[in-house]
This record gives sequence, C-alpha cells and structure tokens, in this order.
Amino acid sequence: MRRIISILMENEPGALSRVVGLFSQRNYNIDSLTVAPTEDQSLSRLTLITDGDDARIEQVTKHLNRIVDVVKLIDLTGGAHIERELMLIKLKATGAQRAEVLRVVEIFRGQVIDQTGTSYSIQLAGTSEKLDGFLAAVSDCKVLEVARTGVTGISRGTKVLAI
Repeated sequence: MRRIISILMENEPGALSRVVGLFSQRNYNIDSLTVAPTEDQSLSRLTLITDGDDARIEQVTKHLNRIVDVVKLIDLTGGAHIERELMLIKLKATGAQRAEVLRVVEIFRGQVIDQTGTSYSIQLAGTSEKLDGFLAAVSDCKVLEVARTGVTGISRGTKVLAI
C-alpha cells in the first residue's frame, strides 16, 4: 500500500543522507522524496512516498524515530491530509493540436508558462492521479520533456507536525 510519511528533522548536513541510508540498508524503496526548510530555519520537512504493509511501515517508522536528526514523524496516509505534486511538461503541438492542448490545459487548471510556434511548456499542480490523467489526455501530442517534483503533503485542519 502506498504510504506518505512526513518527517520533521534537523536542518543539518547529513540528515537527509541518514534517512535515505536507512531505507537503502533495509532494502526499502522510496518512490518520491521532497525536502525543504520549514518556517523554523533550523528544521526541514521531508515528505517521502514508499510502499509497504502496516508491519513494514511500523518497522520503518520505528527506525526513523531512532535517527538523531528526526524530531517527529507522521504517516499522513491514515488521516485526513492534503497532497500535491507539481509537473512541468513540454509538448510539441502543431496545427489543430494547439487548440486542443489549450483546451485540456484549461480543463486541468494548468498554466502555459512558455510557448513557441511548435511547442508549449505547461505547469500543472495536483494529485499524482490528476497529473497522470493530464498525460493521458495529451497522449496524441509528442511529449518532449517532463519534470515532476514528487508528492508533498500536510494534514488537514489544525493538526500540525511540530515539536
């Protein structure tokens, strides 16, 4: 089962390496990973997507909690949460395809951020399923390049991941 784990950790050199190393040592896969400083510059929020049953996720969270740099962690998957991913995509579109691409971009609430006579660069944010749906909707066009950020997320409401 796909799991979203949000980790609050010290913003120190080597902290990310220790978390990733734990997954590598135990032969666990990380599907997606995002990390950035929080409102407190001494802390970073790391959001990772992994796959595993309840027992495997429990084991991984216990090991993560033992890492000295980890301040707090939460498995967002179990509760109400918001998740988003950003995608930049460059499409080759000519003739009638150009109008169709613009229509699909509007439907998916994306933005054209650059265009030439034969291509569009598009920015799209949403769930991974939404981004995959967009790719399917423009499958008639030649995709020149895709860059995706990976999922980031927070819990809904007033619940916070804080010290």
